[in-house]
Amino acid sequence: MRFIASYLKKYKWIGLLAPLFKMLEASFELLIPLVVRRLIDEGLEHGDTRFVLSRVLLLALLAFVGMVSAISAQYFSARAAVGTATDLRRDLFARVISLSPCQTDALGASTLMTRLTGDVNAVQNGVNLTLRLLLRSPFVVFGAWGMAYTVDPGTAHVFSFAVPLLALTVACVMALSTPLYKKVQEKLDDVTLGVRENLTGARVVRAFGREETEKARFREKTQSQFRLAFRAGRLSSLLGPLTYVIVNLAVIVLLHVGALRVDGGLISRGAVVAQYNYFAQILVELVKFANLIVSVSKALAGAKRVQGVMELSPAVAFPETGCEPDFSAPAVELKNVSLTYYEGADPAVSDLSFSVAPGETVGIVGGTGSGKSSVLRLLSRLYEASAGEVRVFGHDVRDYDEKTLCSLVGFARQKSALFSGTVRDNLLRVSPEATQDALNEAIEASQSESVVASKPEGLDAPVEQLGRNFSGGQKQRLNVARALVKRPPVLLLDDVSSALDNATGRALADALAALSWRPAVIVTAQRSAPLKNCRRIFVLEDGRITAAGTHGELLETSEAYRFICRCERGEEA
Repeated sequence: MRFIASYLKKYKWIGLLAPLFKMLEASFELLIPLVVRRLIDEGLEHGDTRFVLSRVLLLALLAFVGMVSAISAQYFSARAAVGTATDLRRDLFARVISLSPCQTDALGASTLMTRLTGDVNAVQNGVNLTLRLLLRSPFVVFGAWGMAYTVDPGTAHVFSFAVPLLALTVACVMALSTPLYKKVQEKLDDVTLGVRENLTGARVVRAFGREETEKARFREKTQSQFRLAFRAGRLSSLLGPLTYVIVNLAVIVLLHVGALRVDGGLISRGAVVAQYNYFAQILVELVKFANLIVSVSKALAGAKRVQGVMELSPAVAFPETGCEPDFSAPAVELKNVSLTYYEGADPAVSDLSFSVAPGETVGIVGGTGSGKSSVLRLLSRLYEASAGEVRVFGHDVRDYDEKTLCSLVGFARQKSALFSGTVRDNLLRVSPEATQDALNEAIEASQSESVVASKPEGLDAPVEQLGRNFSGGQKQRLNVARALVKRPPVLLLDDVSSALDNATGRALADALAALSWRPAVIVTAQRSAPLKNCRRIFVLEDGRITAAGTHGELLETSEAYRFICRCERGEEA
């Protein structure tokens, strides 16, 4: 609750106005039965048409003022709720963006998406209803109960039995259904995960003809959520019938007692009608309060899930003021470095040591799962080394502030990620102040000239979500171009030629070797062809360097490297 209150504090004055207007509306509502009582007793009983009309006009005035108060309360509560949700969603998104990849992997993309959407929406609805009903409903219930005693204590005793019984019924139903609603929200994460997996891997599913299997899996997930939601809904649905049974029994008793007292001349018929109106008000408010409890329970569950993410500290923290690079030192240096992604898991890389001089190009080759990408993730500090020291230009990567490290290291991943917008927007993401000459040089070096030329708009060609209007090879080349725009002193290329043909791959390697600013380049690949021009090649097996040397030296000394080359020749044959 404190977590939500910390965001609502910004809108405290608006948040105060909402319940105040609701209380004003409730006050006018409590006066209506008294006006009706006088209308019946003093107007209709005596046939006073003028008095009846004056009371009708008064009722219309009370209704109008109550409507204005209700609209004002709705406006202020909506502003406070939407503002709170907007601020919360903005901060949550900023927190998700700041988390390290290991944390987002552990949480899962599906649950983060659910928290950014469904959970924040639940908080918004909960805040909205709380501001409108948290004070109003108890005020009307106890106010109507008290007003009933002022009208006639004899019939008001029926309220003393019915209201606690109604409250107990509402409390029991909510106590049983609220935990189930929390579980329904958790099941929604699983459903979202299934949708995301199938949308992301739609081509794989179709390629292997697994549509029916995936439909069955998704059907099971939705059925599981349906069963839980149905159970919660069935419990909640008891609320209406039970309350109406209690209310109708109480109304029967109220009318019976009221009729006897009217017949005895103790009260008027208008008083009985007023008591009935007060009882109806109590019923409506108790049902509203029950719905409020459900919404607040969902909001608190959602807020707790959001708070769990907000309280996470980034696993990779950068200092506010970092050191300055020493360009006379090795560009990259790893000393006995190991990386374990999760506690208890096998290390991705173990006891890794090598250095790369400025302007030198080295290659890392190995099979799937050998640790090639892990080495580059350590150098770009996407992951923190479990042991050892990772140094860039004479300093540990942990000593650099984020801006400095990003300016030193350019990273092009194997899985190309393009953002919706234009080609120019994507290239300028790493360096917004880059000149047209820098863009042209990056496009030329990455062999993206044909990609840009194929689009009538050139650099302003639109890029759809995830770059789906570009082929795999085109996206890889644009990915490399984006890394080259800022001219980093250290360039990390993670198997960026995997989707390129041999001719384009060789042209890309030659262009990278001829870059004007002579960066230190580390290239990973599963094939030997993209690495033949590297000054040194490291062979990685199970996270360890088993051989190092030039292409020719490794053909003589490394059985693993010879096997990779034989496989390539076999594929070519």
